[in-house]
Amino acid sequence: MRESVNNRLLLHLVTDRSLSQRRSLVEVVAEAVAGGITCVQLREKSCSTREFLDEALALKALLQPLRVPLIINDRVDIAQAVAADGVHLGQTDMPISHARRLLGQNCLIGISAESVADAIEAEQQGADYIGISPVFSTPTKTDTAPALGLDGIRQIRELVRIPLVGIGGISAANAQQVLAAGADGVAVVSAIMAAESPRLAAEAIRGELG
Repeated sequence: MRESVNNRLLLHLVTDRSLSQRRSLVEVVAEAVAGGITCVQLREKSCSTREFLDEALALKALLQPLRVPLIINDRVDIAQAVAADGVHLGQTDMPISHARRLLGQNCLIGISAESVADAIEAEQQGADYIGISPVFSTPTKTDTAPALGLDGIRQIRELVRIPLVGIGGISAANAQQVLAAGADGVAVVSAIMAAESPRLAAEAIRGELG
């Protein structure tokens, strides 16, 4: 898995059940994968541990046969419990060194970076990839730093060598610009989760990425 990080992170779906229009998470993710998603990050901010675990197990059962990586947002314990392919950590989550000790060398660890300094530190501490957040302004998250923009991606690309994934306000209209600025992939939330057809939305973005 870690040998092909760049390819797997090309089009990264970050889940948000509140946008799914009453469809099951598995249904939306299955459609998105059919449309070209290469990686899925399960993000749950307002459910119980048991419910989070159940969702993770359901997605693992869907994604593993398709060889699509499952990454768990924030919760190292859930990632460990379901043998997920990776975990994505924020600046206030478990330090990389502790997560690595629990999850092992083969597990991907991604870190959210809201500044150039965050990105440099993440690489130094052993992150496998960096989520640059947010690239553009987005209503999906209200607790983020000001948008870094394409110039922010360029600055980080000059200073770090590990893969970069842009997230925040990304859609088919601007995804290619994010790659052109130096990112290795994009992460999408509402443009796919809230779409009438997650498959067609994923296809549209994937088509822009080449």
